[in-house]
Amino acid sequence: MKFFNTYTRSEEEFTPISGNEVRIYTCGPTVYNYAHIGNFRAYIFEDILRRALKYCGYNVMQVMNLTDVDDKTIRDSKAAGTALDAYTKKFKDAFFQDLGTLRIEKAEFYPEATKHIPEMISIIKILLEKGYAYVGEDKSIYFSVAKFANYGKLARIDMENQRAGVRVKTDEYGKDAVADFALWKIWDENDGDVAWESPWGKGRPGWHIECSAMSMKYLGKTFDIHTGGIDNMFPHHEDEIAQSEAANGCRFVNYWLHCEHLIVNGQKMSKSLGNFFTLRDLVSKGYSGREIRWVLMGTHYRKKLNFTLEACAQAKATLQKFNDFLVRLYSVKNSSAQGDSAGEIVRKAADSFKAAMSADLNISEALAAVFELEHEANKLMESGKMGSGGAAAVLGQFKDFDRIFSVFDVAAADAGSIPAEITTLVEERISAKKNRNYARSDEIRKELQAKGWMVEDTPAGPRVKKIA
Repeated sequence: MKFFNTYTRSEEEFTPISGNEVRIYTCGPTVYNYAHIGNFRAYIFEDILRRALKYCGYNVMQVMNLTDVDDKTIRDSKAAGTALDAYTKKFKDAFFQDLGTLRIEKAEFYPEATKHIPEMISIIKILLEKGYAYVGEDKSIYFSVAKFANYGKLARIDMENQRAGVRVKTDEYGKDAVADFALWKIWDENDGDVAWESPWGKGRPGWHIECSAMSMKYLGKTFDIHTGGIDNMFPHHEDEIAQSEAANGCRFVNYWLHCEHLIVNGQKMSKSLGNFFTLRDLVSKGYSGREIRWVLMGTHYRKKLNFTLEACAQAKATLQKFNDFLVRLYSVKNSSAQGDSAGEIVRKAADSFKAAMSADLNISEALAAVFELEHEANKLMESGKMGSGGAAAVLGQFKDFDRIFSVFDVAAADAGSIPAEITTLVEERISAKKNRNYARSDEIRKELQAKGWMVEDTPAGPRVKKIA
């Protein structure tokens, strides 16, 4: 497999640290509100990555953190008049429900920041001992970016033109405000009752130290892949690298994979523009998790994804078309039809699909392999050349596609498959139309209706449905 490593800005052959084992850390949600579709664009990318690695034979250990203490969770829990734990639990529960809706495989670990405070304190102690951290005038502990020679390498920041000694206590800040960042924030009245005891006094961790502590605990000091949205590159990931490598004296991560932004109708998503959607908003509009998944996975992760409601409607139609196709395949499979084994078209699709997913998750080429197989299989069915064994082979390949895509629901299509006698009539009607015997074609249509089935002629061939 090959991946584009953000750290080197180049595509590299993927080589895990330990044989067939791949250890991944993915930046999870800050649980101060419901996750929005921009967040889920990243989580779908990470799910496709995880599934593709497993598809290619790797064993995956994935850690996704839950940020349940930071500036935003404290701010909003106070505004709601609710204790931090109770406030964030609602959104943790909602997040896991949303993962299920989108068919995102569960990671092996979901560590919560509030349950790993001792690990964070241990790293801060090491950084102080090594001289990378210091106590600020406000008694908080800060990391000195000037002391870490490689600071700025991930985000490509020119450190020579930065002012030394500037400090920032907030969790988020821009590239134009590079500063010594907070590792431990001494308690103030804005924190309310959110605080832990430490050697430096009562306080709470900075956002960036949380991920270093949790990744190290579950994946070790150096691991294979770190993922996240492009917006996390700076300051979050840059600061993670600095504090982790300074504390441990070794490389933090071998491959950095970043997902581009999601925009809505060509614009940045915002509540003021009325184009801000949570997953629940879209479900309430009548779209299913698999339809939304289809839209979110359909653009390569390193390209901006322009999300529209029209794309959701198109996804609904596309997946219905695939469902009808699979139902037809099951009807042929369950018949005694003799004909093409479909071995060649299935082998070609399988090879193309795996090659695409191994090439930095080339989703466009992978989807092209899927559509090509559908097209070729439809041609065989329309001409009456598809054998029952061939239909079974194509169905098996679509199950294989779903190991990564998880949208086709191949087994469920069997419940809607068409009885053999109906399939025979449909095939006879196809033959009658080819021979211009339109009277017989109309008779068969009426016979089908009498048996509770309707047939629609489409460019892709006849579509047969049970009459409700």
